[in-house]
Amino acid sequence: MDREDLADFLRRRREQLQPADVGLLPGTRRRTPGLRRDEVALLAGMSTDYYTRLEQSRGPRPSTQVLSSLARALRFTDDERDHLYHLSGHPAPARGGDGHVRPGLLYLLDRLVDTPGCVLSDLGEILAQNRMHINMSGDLTHYTGLDRYLLWRWFTEPAGRTQFPHADWDRLTRRHVADLRATAARRSGDADVEELVTALRAISPEFERLWSAHEVSVRRNDAKQIDHPRVGLLDLVCETLVTPNSAQYLLVYYPRPGTDAQEKLDLLRVIGTQSLAGETS
Repeated sequence: MDREDLADFLRRRREQLQPADVGLLPGTRRRTPGLRRDEVALLAGMSTDYYTRLEQSRGPRPSTQVLSSLARALRFTDDERDHLYHLSGHPAPARGGDGHVRPGLLYLLDRLVDTPGCVLSDLGEILAQNRMHINMSGDLTHYTGLDRYLLWRWFTEPAGRTQFPHADWDRLTRRHVADLRATAARRSGDADVEELVTALRAISPEFERLWSAHEVSVRRNDAKQIDHPRVGLLDLVCETLVTPNSAQYLLVYYPRPGTDAQEKLDLLRVIGTQSLAGETS
């Protein structure tokens, strides 16, 4: 680990970013160029003290999970992300399967101020959410292990389906499994795919039955009804934008024409994350 170069790299990159670059309000009386340390720590989900020690060349070697969070918070490109890993004494992860979200996607996500949006991996891991998506679904980026995959929670935690009307469960379940089928075929032999499919087949008879049916359908767009505890039933259309290597998706939700979903989204933007229950994707 090269502590001095790591500290200098983090500090210089932080000073190059402005609050607007990461979806933050500029505020007043800013005495430091670029972002403040506490803002980077907030975006990366760590304590200000821990991040400060990294910039002062006195912190412990960060884990790969911490590095991934820092790369996302500081809007690193793939090359900058790899350099961060090397400075920390870790091998750079394989590109496309490590959950690193490119700055362009994060930029688009930050600017969807009145529309729920999230970045999702091809295995159903929520990698980033904008404020409106958190208001609608809660923070879904904190899971670890198999729990980080939507499909795992869908089949192992019954509460994971409760934000959707019961009448839609069968259709959504089939869509999830069919999309995983397509991903498994495209990434045949990849360890993370094999782990998820094997674990699901072992724990869920429902998944095993649908998996054996061999239905294949790539996720592109869908209509969803989401029952929010504060604003009621949201009638939405979900549009899917795919990255060039099909490893990540930008999901954007907008009101279904002819419904009251826009008024409810406007209300949701005001009331925020109070009394959230359940989860969606």
